[in-house]
Amino acid sequence: MEKFKWSYAFLFTLILMLGACGNSGDAGGAVSDETEEGGSEGESVTIDLYQFKVEFRDQFESLVAQYEEENPNVSINVETVGGGNDYGATLKSKIASGEEPDIFNIGGPQDYADHQDRIAPIEDSEAADAALDGTLESVTVDDQVYGLPYNLEGYGLIYNKSIFEEAGINPDDLTTMEDLQAAVETLDGMKEELGLEAVFAFPGKERWVYGNHSSSSFLAPEFNNSVQETFESDTVEFELSEELKNYIDMQVEYSEQPVLSLDYSQQVEALYSMEKVAMIQQGNWAYPSIEQIAPEVAENSGIIPIPVAGESKMPVGVPQYWVVNSGAEENVQEAAVDFLDWMYTSDAGKEAVINDFNFIPAYEGYDASQITDPLSQEIYQYSEEGNTSGWVFLGYPTGFSEETFGNNVQQYISGDITWEEVVENSKAYWEENR
Repeated sequence: MEKFKWSYAFLFTLILMLGACGNSGDAGGAVSDETEEGGSEGESVTIDLYQFKVEFRDQFESLVAQYEEENPNVSINVETVGGGNDYGATLKSKIASGEEPDIFNIGGPQDYADHQDRIAPIEDSEAADAALDGTLESVTVDDQVYGLPYNLEGYGLIYNKSIFEEAGINPDDLTTMEDLQAAVETLDGMKEELGLEAVFAFPGKERWVYGNHSSSSFLAPEFNNSVQETFESDTVEFELSEELKNYIDMQVEYSEQPVLSLDYSQQVEALYSMEKVAMIQQGNWAYPSIEQIAPEVAENSGIIPIPVAGESKMPVGVPQYWVVNSGAEENVQEAAVDFLDWMYTSDAGKEAVINDFNFIPAYEGYDASQITDPLSQEIYQYSEEGNTSGWVFLGYPTGFSEETFGNNVQQYISGDITWEEVVENSKAYWEENR
């Protein structure tokens, strides 16, 4: 009889322990009923958020802390992976390990296709209702929205206005590749006088810079600036192959060396911000880093489009979308959407988006006059004028931009393969993966 009592007590204890473990959740974070405060029906909710934008990590985490203060029942764990790391590859590794985040980022239709089984529709979202026309196109399937845009961004050639002025170069005149080449040669001939180490800082270590952005500028015309058309295309022709080659060659030749070891931090912070180079290919996301190191350089920076096929159109697009994991618990999904809505539609969120993140808003309800940094102002002006090109790299086959084209460009720079091989290898990969 005593043995039976002991076994029963042990079994009862074991059941309680297993029950406690069962409340930990998997993709949906932790949930309990310890508090009656805040949203999500008073339940304590933990959201695991995995995002790619290193440039605003500190500011974003500060905003998250503010949301948690206003919603004491919600805890948001932020993990940022980007910069020199391939976010898409690390996200897949994280998912494969069983540590699926509740909120994560996708870039467009190809990423949606890759992760559609774990992306929940964004229903009853204030932010989705406020999104600007066209910004939801890449994440809308069968009239259902599956993501919320980060912001609008543009990229091109960021330049130092004082250096250009001293060299007698008018940036508005650089509308063709020949114009740009002539300006680069002028700057190179005046390096000592201007205090420059080089004209460019080409970050050869960062395959996303040329794998995504440079290639997109020169491939956009053959896809009519359409992400969707790019995504649906079975082939890529590289119609402007020679022009793209000349653009990369020019940056490599007139760059701080060795280019294959230069990363984003060296390009933006150590070289451009310290006025050791006159130009870098980057976007308005680089402004906070420049401003933090050299406020006077940041305020004295401008941006011009990469001249492609005799046109000067600023590439403007949505860099990434926030999506919610459909495998998360229902109340975690609701809390996730509530946080994203708060970030883009509350007064506190709007203030951070404009002034702390230095974002160009992708939503209605913002005062555009509050956009303060000069790079975002110029990009916003190009957008208002409709003088933009599309971010077609968001429609590339998975693995094309960095692992294929970017890797091949690195081999070309090191002299291991020819440019013709870069193009042929890239074409073959596109066709095989479509």
